[in-house]
Amino acid sequence: MAAISAAMVKELRERTGLGMMECKKALVEVDGNVDAAIEELRKSSGLKAAKKAGRTAAEGVSLVRVSDDNTCAYVLEVNSETDFVARDDNFLNFAREALDVAFEKGETDVARLMDGELESKREALVQKIGENISVRRIVKIEGAVVGGYVHSTNKIAAVVALTAGDAETARDVAMHVAAVNPRVGKTEEMPSEEVEKEKDIIRAQPDMAGKPAEIVEKMMTGRINKFLKENSLVEQPFVKNQEQTVGALIKSVGAELVGFVRVEVGEGIEREEVDFAAEVAAAAGTGKS
Repeated sequence: MAAISAAMVKELRERTGLGMMECKKALVEVDGNVDAAIEELRKSSGLKAAKKAGRTAAEGVSLVRVSDDNTCAYVLEVNSETDFVARDDNFLNFAREALDVAFEKGETDVARLMDGELESKREALVQKIGENISVRRIVKIEGAVVGGYVHSTNKIAAVVALTAGDAETARDVAMHVAAVNPRVGKTEEMPSEEVEKEKDIIRAQPDMAGKPAEIVEKMMTGRINKFLKENSLVEQPFVKNQEQTVGALIKSVGAELVGFVRVEVGEGIEREEVDFAAEVAAAAGTGKS
């Protein structure tokens, strides 16, 4: 019997979209022949899951689990193709179980998390629901005090870590993060390339034309400082009290910001534009040739 290499399993996974264990099993049955394994999978229940794997899964849920002592939290995003499925109890139960497993194992690597029983459950859910489902990412954050917030739609989840204070304050700041979406925690954390990009935008604005260099520089400094304050968490007006900055709120409980995580469902995923009328026509056999 031929040895089943990781490269074989990887190739079969990429070509079918199926799970690691299912691909390995199929390769063992055909003595390591990838093409033959694909043919065998066509005859098995895995075919349905493979067909769904190419579809864009940009809906879903983002969930948070915070430890009982409020010192660490995990944020998990699980994707589906439609919002309808994202509200299905079977899908939600799978997402919650995936989060629990990640939390209990201390796992932030999706591939390792899904290497086993959880992947089998995902494939079974794909079979049952008929949509592509994927665990996209897991993020862990730690601190002396950690608080989490999930928007009521389960589309946005945020976690904040502080050096001190209380979980309620951390949760309030997490709610602010979910609502306002700051780019960085503090002004000095803004990447230099982002600052330079903003400077280029400012230079191109009509009111900069023809002004002396020293005036341009002064105006530039003012606008960059405004940009940094608007996009830095601790400088933003707190969403529940516009008279107080988030930084002032955190200091009022004797704490400083450690960091934050914000996960919004589908961010960064290129969504496929679907012509439903054409799809229906094609299915009915009335499409133009």
